[in-house]
Amino acid sequence: MSLRSNLQSLAATFADSVLAAIRGANLEELLAESGTDARRGPGRPPKSKAALAPAAPRARKPGRLPRRSPEQIAKALDQVVALVKGKKDGLRAEQIRAALKMESKEMPRVLKEGLAKKKLKAKGQKRATTYTATA
Repeated sequence: MSLRSNLQSLAATFADSVLAAIRGANLEELLAESGTDARRGPGRPPKSKAALAPAAPRARKPGRLPRRSPEQIAKALDQVVALVKGKKDGLRAEQIRAALKMESKEMPRVLKEGLAKKKLKAKGQKRATTYTATA
């Protein structure tokens, strides 16, 4: 056997042994041996154990809201109409949202439905738009 084929054979068995050892180890062992933490970027100090613990779930998740049924939208619209009925000059969307403790992402659909069903009337433009209940 020549030197070249002998070295190739040894390299192949070595590579197979290394892969078998890596496959048998769990992720924590691999990260501990490598001396790096997969959760931190380059140049950042390692996080404490408390920081690595799973975070408590947020009250609200950023991004899209879950899909609402037509009944849920109608219920929200009824709340908006009831609130606006008592106000002679009407209310802005921000004021309605604050009074009903709704998210800002919920408001456009509800207000659009109210205008389409002629339960609400709008006056003004952009943030100055006030909504009143129709008679």
